Amino acid sequence: MFTGIIEEIGSVTAVESSGDGVRLTVRAPLAVSDASHGDSIAVSGVCLTVIEQGADWFTADVMRQTLDMSTLAGIAPGAEVNIERATAAHGRLGGHIVQGHIDGTGTVSDVRPGDKWQVVRIELPRALAALIVDKGSISVDGVSLTVSSVSAATEETQWFEISLIPETLTATTLGSRAIGEAVNLETDILARHVQRLLTFSTPSAPIGARTEGGSR
Repeated sequence: MFTGIIEEIGSVTAVESSGDGVRLTVRAPLAVSDASHGDSIAVSGVCLTVIEQGADWFTADVMRQTLDMSTLAGIAPGAEVNIERATAAHGRLGGHIVQGHIDGTGTVSDVRPGDKWQVVRIELPRALAALIVDKGSISVDGVSLTVSSVSAATEETQWFEISLIPETLTATTLGSRAIGEAVNLETDILARHVQRLLTFSTPSAPIGARTEGGSR
């Protein structure tokens, strides 16, 4: 479990094929300072498991499903990534509850610099847009953020906006994101649970009711 508070910007040093996935090596001195084999580290919002490590690097396997769902599919040596260690149970929840389980990706469609901040608009699939609300929480490339604006449900292209303060611009990779670039998205876990529950809810079929071809 993570909080979306980025601890350092890491650098990908190697990407090797591993079956239908890849083995990723990332330089992240702070993250490995107290890491052990099997620990979880979020890489741009994707929860990965430490397989090997050195003084300032760690290696993790990324399976095909994760590659299909995230921006790690196109990552290459030299790429910068947001790094966060799993939160301690006694630690402060500075951001919001982030699982490191990416729902999909969005695309930066607009960047509007302000006096001391930057507004970024991100387009996303309609299925994910339903899980995002104005002033709600969203994880973008692993960064816990507050949604500052959302598109209307009737709009053909769905989007949301985030407002980035100077600290976020310098302490994460979001400050260098350009129009057309993809970002990892993780929606709020409570919204996902509610959406799933609703798919099983019908006015005439309460939980435990008899269904056709079955029994109670």
